[in-house]
Amino acid sequence: MKTNKIFSVNVLLAIIILIGASSCSKKSSSKAGSTATGWKINDKKGGFQFNSKFKKQATAPGLVMVEGGTFTMGKVQDDVMHDWNNTPNQQHVASFYMDETEVTNLMYMEYLDWLKRVFPPEDENYKNIYPGALPDTLVWRNRLGYNETYTNNYLRHPAYATYPVVGVNWIQAAEFSKWRTDRVNENTLETQGYLKKDAKLTDVKAESSFSTETYLNAPSKTFGGDDKIVLKGRKNSLSKPQKVAGGKGQAATTKTATNVYAQRSSGLILPEYRLPTEAEWEYAAAADVGQREYNIYKGQKKYPWSGSYTRSGKRKIKGDQLANFKQGKGDYGGIAGWSDDGADITNAVKEYPPNDFGLYDMAGNVAEWVADVYRPMVDDEVSDFNYFRGNLFTKNKIGDDGKVELVTSQNIAYDTLPNGRIVARNAPGQIAQVPVDEKETYLRQNFDKSDERNYRDGDKQSTRYFDFGNFDEGAKLSEGKRMYDSPKHNVTVDSLGSMVRKFDKSNKRTTLVNDDVRVYKGGSWRDRAYWLDPAQRRYFPQDMATDYIGFRCAMSRVGPKADKKKRARN
Repeated sequence: MKTNKIFSVNVLLAIIILIGASSCSKKSSSKAGSTATGWKINDKKGGFQFNSKFKKQATAPGLVMVEGGTFTMGKVQDDVMHDWNNTPNQQHVASFYMDETEVTNLMYMEYLDWLKRVFPPEDENYKNIYPGALPDTLVWRNRLGYNETYTNNYLRHPAYATYPVVGVNWIQAAEFSKWRTDRVNENTLETQGYLKKDAKLTDVKAESSFSTETYLNAPSKTFGGDDKIVLKGRKNSLSKPQKVAGGKGQAATTKTATNVYAQRSSGLILPEYRLPTEAEWEYAAAADVGQREYNIYKGQKKYPWSGSYTRSGKRKIKGDQLANFKQGKGDYGGIAGWSDDGADITNAVKEYPPNDFGLYDMAGNVAEWVADVYRPMVDDEVSDFNYFRGNLFTKNKIGDDGKVELVTSQNIAYDTLPNGRIVARNAPGQIAQVPVDEKETYLRQNFDKSDERNYRDGDKQSTRYFDFGNFDEGAKLSEGKRMYDSPKHNVTVDSLGSMVRKFDKSNKRTTLVNDDVRVYKGGSWRDRAYWLDPAQRRYFPQDMATDYIGFRCAMSRVGPKADKKKRARN
């Protein structure tokens, strides 16, 4: 017995020693630095620098996190037409962020104000930038309706400040998202000491403004190359020149500063604001997470809220409408004083309860633009992860000097839309973009050209009989061979500089579908309850606007799917 006790004590001591040695080795390995080389990371003397203290992505202004997962996309409850447009398919969406509310008039007016100050329309070089961003307020007009009050007041009057912006086409919504990215990152870098304080207000000019991509790729060219604005990381210990002691009989030397600008590896710069994909929008609107039990959904909801009705069943607000929509012919809200949804047209955001992701107005108020080009089919055989149709891959344009080429007042690119409106494709200070070429696509299997909008979409180029080898990427199919035989309106400029609008008057057109129509989701104040189902989908030309389509922004999440690890028992 005594021998056994001694043996047990010895074993226990050995275990304690092993644990101690293990903890010491862990401690020493962390002090040793890189697991690749053993070199010290973030050495004050120089070398590899990295934000090793990064915790998680900061939630950008206006956004809430939507944890990703799997769901059945396109599953509508009321499919009265048995429409191929809504074929259910299983998709997985990665975690992302989405605007808590639709973009409001106030938010969009901030954008307009910035454009007008930085690119004054009275300047000949920039005369089309601000007008090209203005919402079309004439969308409120009706041949047999009096809506001039909305035409004159809806965008700018304080009474409508927190109402969703309308009259914005898809192109304008996408441009707003890019602008928002730059302004948020500009503010972050100013706060962290990488940009001069208040430069965004006092120093910004047309040829001297901030662009996120320019800062990342050519920081010294940001703000027109003014190093009094683009600071060299004042809060970074390596941003100041380092004095290095000399050897025997040698004088001390000054080492050049390193890591003077914020980079991707700094963890400060957020991913871009953008329009959500159709899959993201539908997943976020359905919010099936509220119907989850363990690892299954108890049932897919008909609307963004639980239940099969548009009225609340909760005792406190029982009978209240959960969205504003058209309840019947000539009935946009109900009887005054009772059974009313509180709105004649749109309503202020956050007037109705949020869904289970904390998102407001994912049904009713306004329908919303999403990023996708419309096609009747969703090709889940090609992709069932982060599905998106509409990729136009580009790369930074490199100049003759081997450096990125910036847009200036002399080479701004403008697009003349089929309706005659002129919009700017880029702005001074941004990096010029060009389509990707064979350098990026050669021997790749995941993509083969710059424009992938038509990939396997059912048109002539998707058939087994198509002659791939004899077809150039930029070539167009002959008029008689286009499957999506949509109207082709045209705008030209005559010798006097006047616009000539040519309408396609052909009576042989069979569809409105083309590469310039975008999906919009959700029911609006003009729609019946049928369209409130998140799985419903419709399309509209990307260069046209209405009084019932708005938008909200999204942002991809970098890092883990969720902040906390989930376990089966939860």
